[in-house]
Amino acid sequence: MTGCTARPVPPAALDELRVTDDAGRAPVPRTDTEGGAPLRCCLRRSRAGERTALVSYAPLRRWAARTGADPGAYDEQGPVFSHAERCAGPEPEDGLAFTHAHRTLRRYSAEGRILGGRLVAPGGFEPALREAFDDPAVEFVHVRAVEYGCFLYEVTRG
Repeated sequence: MTGCTARPVPPAALDELRVTDDAGRAPVPRTDTEGGAPLRCCLRRSRAGERTALVSYAPLRRWAARTGADPGAYDEQGPVFSHAERCAGPEPEDGLAFTHAHRTLRRYSAEGRILGGRLVAPGGFEPALREAFDDPAVEFVHVRAVEYGCFLYEVTRG
């Protein structure tokens, strides 16, 4: 969508998570024999034979540490897949990832508070993001999987 940027988990955060994740555990890299895991480092599905890691990630906690905000009870952590080693990240022209299924768009304020959420069907991302960012109080949007509630990526203006 024009005017929005999909942001994967930042490479520096992933470097830290590959040592100790946000739950305090060391990840166990594995070879993905089937492929299909939603990688948060490059915003694409894994391919069979790639080395991946499943780590616990707290997106609001890390955002709050950078901005000085306090997300309070909205601070949560959950599982995310990434490559086991640093990759090149998303291709610039890839656009919004993982839009082939129902997703939840969760809107957040600059203070890290949830301003609302919306269930979005495939094909409905552009209007839902436009609606979210029409509200000047919305600082960013998290795209989350419906089936597990997992964080997929962040969307910001510009």
